[in-house]
Amino acid sequence: MSRNRILIVDDEPAIREMVAVALELADFDVLEAENAQRAHERIVDERPDLVLLDWMLPSVSGIELARRLKREDATAEVPIIMLTAKSEEDNKIQGLDVGADDYITKPFSTRELISRIKAVLRRSSVVAAEKAIDVEGLCLDPVSHRISAHGEPVDMGPTEYRLLEFFMSHQERAYSRTQLLDQVWGANVYVEDRTIDVHIRRLRKALAPHGFDGFIQTVRGTGYRFSVKTSQAS
Repeated sequence: MSRNRILIVDDEPAIREMVAVALELADFDVLEAENAQRAHERIVDERPDLVLLDWMLPSVSGIELARRLKREDATAEVPIIMLTAKSEEDNKIQGLDVGADDYITKPFSTRELISRIKAVLRRSSVVAAEKAIDVEGLCLDPVSHRISAHGEPVDMGPTEYRLLEFFMSHQERAYSRTQLLDQVWGANVYVEDRTIDVHIRRLRKALAPHGFDGFIQTVRGTGYRFSVKTSQAS
């Protein structure tokens, strides 16, 4: 199973390092950013599963970044936990009102932080599991298990559906064939790597009449990704 990716946004290197070590020991992948601009770039480009966001950042505050993230369609669903030395009730309410999913006051224990992260990820995964995903007119509804393209139904097999559901839930990331096997078929199922290539071809064939086959991109030396950007390595 792939590990959840957490972005730490804090202008103090010592705090980023302390939190990063704790997250890595808890089996998370870690990204870091020292200011709001760099954080926004990494969120858009690398799609972390959760953001740990310090309130007090240089130039643009964490609360302003949180407000911007929740306002933009591309980043509105990214869970945010605010990290801050501000303990007053009004500050907590302000953080939650802009869309933060949780709020932790410094100093905090790493055990509490890990527990809070896992709780937010559980809640967000339940919501995400029931919410339809729409990417430029390609819509996947996990409740009805239907796929449509600009309102027209798209027919495909159950394996291709699971592949597309995983890809659309994890856009812009490249996955190896081994990772796709674990995520779509399960770690205890034996399937040869070339079987994935067969199902990728079937998925593209199902999407091609609707113009969405280009979203399933081959990444040389790695595997595949789902992206609306023009592929440079297909």
